[in-house]
Amino acid sequence: MGISRVLPPLSRVSPLYTSAFFHLVPIASAPLPFRPLSTISTAVSASQAQDASTLSYSKMGQNRWKPMCLYYTQGKCTMMDDPMHLEKFNHNCSWDLHVDPSNLNRMCPQNLDFFLVLDLEGKVEILEFPVVMIDAKTMEVVDFFHRFVRPSGMSEQRINEYIEGKYGKFGVHGVWHDTAIPFKDVLRQFEAWLAQHHLWEKQLGGSLNRAAFVTCGNWDLKTKVPQQCKVSMVELPSYFMEWINLKDVYLNFYKRRATGMMTMMKELRIPSLGSHHLGFDDTKNISRVLQGMLADGALIQITARRKPDYPHEVEFLFKNRIK
Repeated sequence: MGISRVLPPLSRVSPLYTSAFFHLVPIASAPLPFRPLSTISTAVSASQAQDASTLSYSKMGQNRWKPMCLYYTQGKCTMMDDPMHLEKFNHNCSWDLHVDPSNLNRMCPQNLDFFLVLDLEGKVEILEFPVVMIDAKTMEVVDFFHRFVRPSGMSEQRINEYIEGKYGKFGVHGVWHDTAIPFKDVLRQFEAWLAQHHLWEKQLGGSLNRAAFVTCGNWDLKTKVPQQCKVSMVELPSYFMEWINLKDVYLNFYKRRATGMMTMMKELRIPSLGSHHLGFDDTKNISRVLQGMLADGALIQITARRKPDYPHEVEFLFKNRIK
């Protein structure tokens, strides 16, 4: 796919991935049929779309790995009835997060009901906000939330250059331009998603209800979210006050240091799927590390918490931690 500095028109849906995106799965060169984004209903739930996709996959009997449709992850895929599209792209987040029932026997009781695995993308401003919700008792995927984020403090030319450099190499810059929304709107939609799952209520405030964010490092919630809130001129939401740095839990459980996601996956013999630094793929891979640690009997606990009176100061709860 050629890389253009011109914003793609909203009236067309471009193919999500080129042959440069993954060497794991050959992508046909024939373009997908275009559908106008004006026909998209953002009210379509992930579960409804996933049910339809699961039926389609079952009929086709496909077992090979395939990249996620990044329109679908945002509730905007209009090709759920297109066999060619379904053959190329995954529309079921649980497809590569399968849980072996025999692993449940080794799990220890958790203090939380749900884990919200989060891996932000974007160094200057947040460009991608993906979350995968994992049941702490069954390790199953409950739901997911995914949005591309449009920077608010950049010129259009800078945004085009930024997105071209970040997502052009993956062949997904077109879907980013088609779907990205401001960070304020992402938070509003995410809070509605949290409320739908009874994890947080705006009227009540406070931390998450029997749930916690899981990140690979402290950067996402300690540093980047507060920075983005400042740029977007929004108050830091109360549900971002504590989190689990999986690297610290890994260090204390396995008694060995892991510098990042790829190291943990290698040591746990979990093959990496998708594209590293594409947020939704990284979030799913971190979820797979979490599943592996749960299956090994790890207790996944809060590792960092903001001080209530001084929210920009963070208390780290593990003595042994990755610094």
